[in-house]
Amino acid sequence: MLDFVLFVKARHSGAAIKRTPGVCGGEACIGKTRIAVWMLEEARRQGVSDGELLQDYPGLNAADLAAAWAYVEAHPAEIENAIQANLVA
Repeated sequence: MLDFVLFVKARHSGAAIKRTPGVCGGEACIGKTRIAVWMLEEARRQGVSDGELLQDYPGLNAADLAAAWAYVEAHPAEIENAIQANLVA
């Protein structure tokens, strides 16, 4: 429930997830940034905590991450495909 509340607040604060053609290959990004949701999810899968992400990306806040995690939950196939497509060989 808390994640949903943070997601709704994020949408109203401009932190909504956006897909913009020509920006990061059209991948879902945080608000008006070039921080792709799949990159955050991949970091989380590697054990990076929300606190560490907020340190690594000082332009993000907790509401941004809540919006990202809600997007990951709502679009699992899209995020998985993006992660797989961007794996470094």
